Amino acid sequence: MLPEVLAMKTVKEEANRPREPWKAFQVRQRNLDTKRDAVLQTAAHMFLENGYRRTSMSELGTRLKITKPALYYYFRNKEEILIECYRLGISAIEGLLDKAAVSHGKGLDKVRAYIEAYAKAVVTFDFGRCVAMLDDAELSSKSRREVRDLKRKIDLAIRAYVEEGIADGSVIACNAKLASFALAGAVNWIGTWYRPEGALTADEIASEFATLLTSGLRGNMTGAPEVGAQKPPAARGVKAAAVRARKAPAKTQRKR
Repeated sequence: MLPEVLAMKTVKEEANRPREPWKAFQVRQRNLDTKRDAVLQTAAHMFLENGYRRTSMSELGTRLKITKPALYYYFRNKEEILIECYRLGISAIEGLLDKAAVSHGKGLDKVRAYIEAYAKAVVTFDFGRCVAMLDDAELSSKSRREVRDLKRKIDLAIRAYVEEGIADGSVIACNAKLASFALAGAVNWIGTWYRPEGALTADEIASEFATLLTSGLRGNMTGAPEVGAQKPPAARGVKAAAVRARKAPAKTQRKR
């Protein structure tokens, strides 16, 4: 099965997946894709639960109730599993993205749509949380580059929409690179505190975060002075006069 197809399947079915993925290996007739998917889903959950470093292939095999050699039939090593988890996480974000918003809206609308999809992926899918929370420091240099290239897709997408918003006036003039880092960092933090049993649903959290994070980027669409814009000469003159007035008593006292 192609990665894109598996990712779209994951977006639709992960919430309803069985709580005992090892059952996929109890039926001989189950195809290779189903079993490989079970390995990925279980590994993602264990990486988030125990950390990537503390999750071994032996423990993963035990959780799936298969032997370690059988596990290597599906993946060559743990790094390959993690990279695939990242890839599916990125694909989940793209699968949740509002295609209408990013096709026809202004730059700010596109930023909002992407942030909402990203936040929803983080709170809904283990693969989305892998993108947000797992550290790549334990990986080999080759695998680290591959993972960082995948993560860079998020940064580049957000940055491109911010730059588009600056150009069309829907986003204030700002450093697009720093803005994309700030936005992604805020969404990533959701993974550290989100609990499914909490008061807010995934959709509510994603929508609220998108609103909060994009409100600070909103551009000057009404003719009001932009944040950080230079004051007109008249305003500067009034301020200077006020400063001189405050200093006048001090000068008089020194003369006495």
